[in-house]
Amino acid sequence: MIELAPGLILHPARFSRAHQEALLADIREVVRAAPLFTPTMPRTGKPFSVRMTNCGSLGWVSDRDGGYRYQATHPLTGEPWPAMPPTLIDAWRELAGFDPPPEACLVNFYDAGARMGLHVDADEKEPRAPVLSFSLGAACLFRYGGPKRNDPTRSVKLSSGDVVVIGGESRFCYHGVDRLYPATSTLIANDARINLTLRRVTPA
Repeated sequence: MIELAPGLILHPARFSRAHQEALLADIREVVRAAPLFTPTMPRTGKPFSVRMTNCGSLGWVSDRDGGYRYQATHPLTGEPWPAMPPTLIDAWRELAGFDPPPEACLVNFYDAGARMGLHVDADEKEPRAPVLSFSLGAACLFRYGGPKRNDPTRSVKLSSGDVVVIGGESRFCYHGVDRLYPATSTLIANDARINLTLRRVTPA
């Protein structure tokens, strides 16, 4: 366990290779039921560089007209999101320090050239609950700062199997993914990465 900042905790290699493979198989089942889609930015409609889907009772979506929000159904199929894999719920119980279970697991799929700009997870109504972030596949450069966009930032390399807990004083820190590192994992083809983000959305 490494404390990157107060409340921002890195658990290196939290999942073994076998556990990563099992979790990846679970996520592939999620994607079969809830296909990946490309969200767009509010107002501008500019597409994200990542594709995404969700599992759990709620899912995070974004589009030009509706903006950032959680909803109970897939934006393209209209179907409810599939159930969250038990492995993720178990990890929440062990690492989150917050009893009510997560309601949303955002699945971000990064192609080799994808990135995620600095942002803060602030659409949830339960600020006491942390956000848990799971890395699968290619390593990435994870950048994090403070509660203001222009606060100084630092970076750390995240590898497949790592888990980051974003909570406490860092619950609303700005963070993002600057780039992926090629040839750092054989878990997912074509130097791709999957990030799983667990969130409690409604008040406990």
